[in-house]
Amino acid sequence: MRVLVLGGSGYLGSELVRRGAAGLGSADADVRDPADVERVLREHRPDAVVNCAYRQDTPDMWQVNRDGAANVARAAAAAGARLVHVSTDVVFSGEKGRYTEDDEPDPVTDYGRSKAAAEPLVLGAHPDALVVRTSLIYGGPGFDPGKHEQAARDSANTFFTDELRSPVQVGDLAAAVLELAQGTARGILHVAGADDVSRCDFARLIAGEGVRCAPVPPDAVRPRDCTLDSSRAQRLLALRLRGCREVLTVES
Repeated sequence: MRVLVLGGSGYLGSELVRRGAAGLGSADADVRDPADVERVLREHRPDAVVNCAYRQDTPDMWQVNRDGAANVARAAAAAGARLVHVSTDVVFSGEKGRYTEDDEPDPVTDYGRSKAAAEPLVLGAHPDALVVRTSLIYGGPGFDPGKHEQAARDSANTFFTDELRSPVQVGDLAAAVLELAQGTARGILHVAGADDVSRCDFARLIAGEGVRCAPVPPDAVRPRDCTLDSSRAQRLLALRLRGCREVLTVES
């Protein structure tokens, strides 16, 4: 199966390409430009497209996250290619926790709003697409560290005791995305790790007990509990989605 990764230079995209061997490649398409996306798909003629391209806290964030996602969806649909679009847990406010695919997005950050706005555009342009919402991505033993591991090892950072997520190991997520790209699931699917942990506990699993922790400041606008229920995905997948305690405690 020929799978094309957009955003292949990123952390997840690089792992997808590494795992894909001869059947998978990446392209530097400017997702903000519909003509460039169409050109890349014509050149590669993929059976499936995985869109990992995103921006966070940059001037072109909305252009990439919302408009670019719609451009990719339209081009993939026109090319007859399956599409897996990668989204995020922060499409939710964090007021509920253990979110399922049936919960309505209610983001409180601009990044979350841009990703939430993309989801209906993707599914509207490509009704057979699969939107995969995930959480904090990390590497663990044997993998290059991701940005969350690098941040945990920076003694200048403080991590919150009451901000909860469902971190997922990058290899597990990549394998799950590739498995789903070869399937027929459509709509929205949560694919995250099996453990729900605070940002503080996650950082301490990575860097030890010396990590500085504190509650979220009262005036901070942050999603508190964006933990994801991934049971629907686990029923579909042959792969087992591991928790960060297993990966970072047993293997380290």
